[in-house]
Amino acid sequence: MTTTSQTDKAARFLSLHRAGDPLLLPNPWDAGSAKVLASLGFQALATTSSGFAATLGRLDGSVSRDEALAHAAAIVAATELPVSADLENCFADDPEGVARTVTLAAQTGLAGCSLEDYAGGDDGRIYDIGLAAERVAAAAEAAHADRARLVLTARAENYLYDRKDLADTIARLQAYQEAGADVLYAPGLTSLADIRQLVREVDRPVNVLAFPGVPPVSELAEAGVTRVSVGGAFAYAAFAALADAATELRDKGTYGYIASSAAGRKVVHRAF
Repeated sequence: MTTTSQTDKAARFLSLHRAGDPLLLPNPWDAGSAKVLASLGFQALATTSSGFAATLGRLDGSVSRDEALAHAAAIVAATELPVSADLENCFADDPEGVARTVTLAAQTGLAGCSLEDYAGGDDGRIYDIGLAAERVAAAAEAAHADRARLVLTARAENYLYDRKDLADTIARLQAYQEAGADVLYAPGLTSLADIRQLVREVDRPVNVLAFPGVPPVSELAEAGVTRVSVGGAFAYAAFAALADAATELRDKGTYGYIASSAAGRKVVHRAF
């Protein structure tokens, strides 16, 4: 991919973040699912760390930087749509390591990438807000360094790790905005009142994760949300359908799944 085409995709990706008309950003987990989603008319795609890990027979958080970047490149190559990569914590604690990951990500043809303030591990540790902001600043500098600009999404992970502190979450996202983030994201936030408050108190596009209890897109649009993503939900839905079909065959010896299989075959033939 040329620098110009990558820059165009990044600009197009950012322009799709419109208040009142949020970008619906599905998360494919492989090239095939990316092609299917593109065929259904979505305007951009994002990778899912958990969905990709599942294709490798692993849980979220177990993918290496090299694996994540190779996966991002495969999704980019699958369609002409702008793609943003879920790069977890950019596989580094220090700002220099974060910048290196973002620099490498830009070489895959991505239009954007995201950076979490979750430090990884089993203890649910969130980076101190000062270090977290330094990490975002380093990522932003790398993302915006060349003509091949990446749209940087900065994530405040409090609500995914049982830290339901709206004031701290907003303060973090405000700090990340000041550090250069293009889009702000607090996955796990479900209250419409809280989402409204977040949108009011920042000056960047806001992404909301489709999550149990999250209001429908129409209400998020009215609240000023500019992007809605699904994370690993579509991948897990596919795995659930596989488990249901296999369980029926194993336990009943019947073939009820054939009907949905035939519908899936038609989807694949249209998309591919």
